[in-house]
Amino acid sequence: MKRLARRDFEKSPILIFASYFRPYKKRFAADLLCASLIAGVDLAFPMMTKFTLEKLLPNRLYRLFFGMTALMILLYALRMGFSYFVTYWGHSLGAYIEADMRRDLFHRLQELPFAFYDNHRTGRLMSRVTNDLFEVTELAHHGPEDIFISALTLLGSFILILTFRWEMALALGALLPLLVVHTALSRKKMLGASGRVKERTAEINASLESSISGIRVAQAFTNESYEAKQFAQGNEHFKSAKRRYYKVMALFHSRIELMTQGLNVVVIALGGWLILRGRMSLAEMIACSLFTAAFLQPIRRLQNFVDQCSTGMAGFKRFVAIMRIEPAITDRPGAIDLEGVQGNIVYRDVRFSYPRDAAQDGPPGETASPEQAADRNILNHISLYIPAGSTVALVGPSGGGKTTLCHLLPRFYDIQEGSITIDGKDVRDCTLASLRRNIGIVPQEVFLFPGSIADNIAYGRIGAAVPEIAAAAKRAELHEDIMGMPQGYATLVGERGVKLSGGQKQRVSIARIFLKDPPILILDEATSALDALTENKIQRALGELSRGRTTLVIAHRLSTIRNADTILVLDDEGVREQGGHEELLRRGGRYAELYSAQFSPGHGAGSHKKIPVNQNKLQYPPVKNG
Repeated sequence: MKRLARRDFEKSPILIFASYFRPYKKRFAADLLCASLIAGVDLAFPMMTKFTLEKLLPNRLYRLFFGMTALMILLYALRMGFSYFVTYWGHSLGAYIEADMRRDLFHRLQELPFAFYDNHRTGRLMSRVTNDLFEVTELAHHGPEDIFISALTLLGSFILILTFRWEMALALGALLPLLVVHTALSRKKMLGASGRVKERTAEINASLESSISGIRVAQAFTNESYEAKQFAQGNEHFKSAKRRYYKVMALFHSRIELMTQGLNVVVIALGGWLILRGRMSLAEMIACSLFTAAFLQPIRRLQNFVDQCSTGMAGFKRFVAIMRIEPAITDRPGAIDLEGVQGNIVYRDVRFSYPRDAAQDGPPGETASPEQAADRNILNHISLYIPAGSTVALVGPSGGGKTTLCHLLPRFYDIQEGSITIDGKDVRDCTLASLRRNIGIVPQEVFLFPGSIADNIAYGRIGAAVPEIAAAAKRAELHEDIMGMPQGYATLVGERGVKLSGGQKQRVSIARIFLKDPPILILDEATSALDALTENKIQRALGELSRGRTTLVIAHRLSTIRNADTILVLDDEGVREQGGHEELLRRGGRYAELYSAQFSPGHGAGSHKKIPVNQNKLQYPPVKNG
């Protein structure tokens, strides 16, 4: 099945839900046909029983009687086959629809920018992908089937009873309006209660995901009891929400049971009165009792449907809420592919603020408070020119915007004002795929997938051959370490690469970039918190990696950037200084203060003259559009 288009999610949830049945309409039609045949057998049995008691047995037509018995056995054998189809293929249909929804949700999560994940915890999103959609499966299978069978059976029972005893039909029909009103009112309450349960389930999943991910920190600080208390608090909220849901459900079911059991009493009382008056035979009374049982069966189906609808639709609405989120960063109409990149980068009068358009950890679409909605201003009117093939280092205090400045280049976030160009082409006019294909990033915190070392290196270029992976590892100075492991390149790295050292994980990240071979490189504090020997290995690998590429280096350890072509000093006021290492030391400004603080603490940070706060902007040549 093709993914639903974005415009499809502008419809009502019911129409969106129906759209997922479209690719399986033949299977769905066959499922409903078998369901209707099951209903037909259930309706035929009371009529066949009435005919047997009224015509065959009193007239001693034993051959026809045994023939009727054989026909009943045949019909129930066929019913078993229909029931098998409905159970097996119907549930398969639900699984296919669940898989399609999960695929669409996964693709939408892949499209959403960094800003979305800044405000939503992983555990909450996992709850939407797994728990919510699992319950949608049951609704997708049983929902239409239960409604269809119930409608057929109720209508059929009413019509057949009406043909021989209108008083009984009237008694059964009087119950229907009460059932409809009660079901509608209860469904609304149960839907709201189920939504609260799902929110609490998402909270538990988020707490569990955080606790498991941070188990080493918890044990290191002996905070296991604190984590247990936090989890217990969320678990109590979940229990409270479940209790409220079950209270509403219990009231619904108990009232339905009262109505249905009361109907049995009404049928017996009315039938007995009609028999006493000579207006009804015993065979008709038995047939009416059987029809009453057939009449009550769809009512119980409707009970199950209300339960499934309350949980399934609550999950489906949460699914739709994410699917309706429009990715903030997409290809513009007519976007071009960025090809033949030389690597001339220009930031012109760039301003950027982190938006706070969603409540932290709240459901998608939840309105933020005024404090949360206020933008966090990070970069103000920054202008830079980075020539092709040069290495530019960004230094300064934490929170000064160094990483943000680099993340704007591959459009992980979009700027509010100004422009960023590569070889004269605005990055917003380029396709995201081609833009990011030409930029390689070695992050400070390397993420490794729980596969082999070879698989993680090959992530730089999916489908790379083994010799290419080994060549990349050699250039990253990782090959010898790998060959010293028991399984070599097939060694499993564990969850988040826990079986590798920090330096090995960094070199896996560098090997990925060697495979990717981009013309532009971003190094985000790639040697932080490493010992001197490991740092030397990584510095050699980074030196090899950056040769001939336009390189942006974010660094706190100033010893690693002495050979950079240009060093930029950034803080929350903007670009404060720029120049080479020796030049900035002679100037005695902010860079000299940072250098002195790292390498000559005894000199004191205040021994250098501070430069006035202003925007020292790098000069750049005119930028040609296109």
